[in-house]
Amino acid sequence: MMQPFKVRIEPIGFDFECAGELTLMEGARRAGILLPASCRNGTCRTCLCRAHGKVRHAIEWPGLSREEKQEDCILPCVAHAESDLVLEVPAARRISR
Repeated sequence: MMQPFKVRIEPIGFDFECAGELTLMEGARRAGILLPASCRNGTCRTCLCRAHGKVRHAIEWPGLSREEKQEDCILPCVAHAESDLVLEVPAARRISR
């Protein structure tokens, strides 16, 4: 198991840890945080957000334009943390239990 990285969701201020083998979407869900999602395979772009930190995408060419990549946009449904991160996801919310 890989060392978990700290992830902060802004502007809400949710924090969670995410092991590198989980996608950011999976890590958030396990922490009780719901990120916008639809396809969960990197094509629909519903989860598109900006990330501050280092990630790698599980697929070779996720549905991002060159400009979006240059602007630090990621798709959390297919992105894995490779450092501590801050994600800009205004629509994130806690899962009701």
